[in-house]
Amino acid sequence: MSNSAAQPTNQDTPQGLAYAMGAYVIWGFLPLYMKAVAHIPAIEVVANRVIWAMPIAAALLIYRKRTADLVTALKTPRMLLMACVTAVLISINWGIYVWSIAVDRALDAALGYYINPLFSIALGALLLGERLNKAQLVAIALAAAAVGVLWYDAGSLPWPAVGLTVSWGFYAFFKKSLPIGPNQGFLLEVLILMPFGIAYVTYLAATGQGHLGASGMDTLLILGLGVVTAVPLILYANGAKLLRLSTIGILQYIAPTMIFLVAVLVFDEPFGQARMIAFPLIWAALVIYSASMIKGLRRSRQ
Repeated sequence: MSNSAAQPTNQDTPQGLAYAMGAYVIWGFLPLYMKAVAHIPAIEVVANRVIWAMPIAAALLIYRKRTADLVTALKTPRMLLMACVTAVLISINWGIYVWSIAVDRALDAALGYYINPLFSIALGALLLGERLNKAQLVAIALAAAAVGVLWYDAGSLPWPAVGLTVSWGFYAFFKKSLPIGPNQGFLLEVLILMPFGIAYVTYLAATGQGHLGASGMDTLLILGLGVVTAVPLILYANGAKLLRLSTIGILQYIAPTMIFLVAVLVFDEPFGQARMIAFPLIWAALVIYSASMIKGLRRSRQ
């Protein structure tokens, strides 16, 4: 990739659209893969995601000759501490997601990722003092109402959705403060988590509880976790540089919409009255939020 292509752009490019679409489509179909490994405990799946994503992320950095940034990060205590925080948050997010799919709560996962952008707005207001416009306030209120409906119906918070929203929201928040490229940052997080992943998988193997090597299919599925983890993150990181913020903002709804459709049409998860109320509230909130975002970006360009 040329230097000019590697720089952020205010224009949409076909290459950027292809990267981003590839990432979101993979994420959208990811529940099908996670359902195939649903018989494997979520912690073991997360540990193997870390282990087998590392070679792919490392190979990309070596190919692009960008390992110097990683060495600098490893020698900078503040940067390393921040990366430890993001590594913990992304592992929590992965764990909740894998567990949600395994126990037939993919709709909660879809809800969580729908709420993400609205939670990020609220986080910016609370922690950074960013001012919210009326449309953003309405969108956040609708999202809160949707969660309230599900809470009232179930008698408890839809905690997988809330957990995914909060963990990813804070992950994105702290990730912004990490002065390192997205590909380098991802490899740094994986390297931080690697000792724990290897230790856990080794313990499982020693006690006869591990699934790696238990059967040919399990071994293939576990090795494939590296691909389905690293590839979409790398595609997204590179696509985001080559697209406008408004385009990325709209495209981010592809994955939760696909997860929603897979949950209802493939997994046959119940779509009761509460969800019939909550999801339209979320969709309305996202339409209001997206329209406000696009209008604001057009105004700033003018």
